[in-house]
Amino acid sequence: MSAVDLTSWEVSDAPLETAASALQHYLSRAGDEPRLAIAGGTAAGALRPLNARIDPATWQRLRMTWVDERRVPLASPDSNRGAVHRQGWLGPHSPVGREIPLWLDGESPAGAVARATRAIAEELDHAIDVLLLGMGEDGHVASLFPGHPALAAVVPIVCVDDAPKPPPHRITMSLPLLSTAAAAVVVATGLAKREALQRLRDGDRSLPIARVPRLHVITDQRLSSMR
Repeated sequence: MSAVDLTSWEVSDAPLETAASALQHYLSRAGDEPRLAIAGGTAAGALRPLNARIDPATWQRLRMTWVDERRVPLASPDSNRGAVHRQGWLGPHSPVGREIPLWLDGESPAGAVARATRAIAEELDHAIDVLLLGMGEDGHVASLFPGHPALAAVVPIVCVDDAPKPPPHRITMSLPLLSTAAAAVVVATGLAKREALQRLRDGDRSLPIARVPRLHVITDQRLSSMR
């Protein structure tokens, strides 16, 4: 049996649409004010079809935050939050009911950690209902990289100053906070992710993504059977 907590594994030719459908399903089960934490990058593109699937009233009750952020200005092309807003992926029903950034222009790392930690405690009750995640070619999730000390963090939010993938300065949810979610929808596409996907399917717990429970993996890669 795989040591990885896999709820579902889907191969799709339209992974963002499939991810939006999964998110709609899980958010519909998460109460009147669902708590959603999202990644940047390709995975965040699932927000556009998601917006078309849920009614404006639900969207405006949504409490949304980010699983990680690069510590760069909002206007930078490296900003996860900035990219989502510039692409219009939050759609015509924006703003969501509450958006909690992990990083604001002009903050210090300690100030950002304190503010985000307080907001997650006071406004999200220390937990997330649904995650929208990506996965790196090395199996990293959020800004938690293989072998990095941040993987052992027990506080909800942690700064990373030496990420092996640029930009190096980041802020991220820890594994304990990610693990509060009832569902973690993972979008992992492209040939470059194939090896990590196979390792995940085979139960390789050395991958940071493998340590997040209740994974619903959506990919365009067709793999061999579980080894």
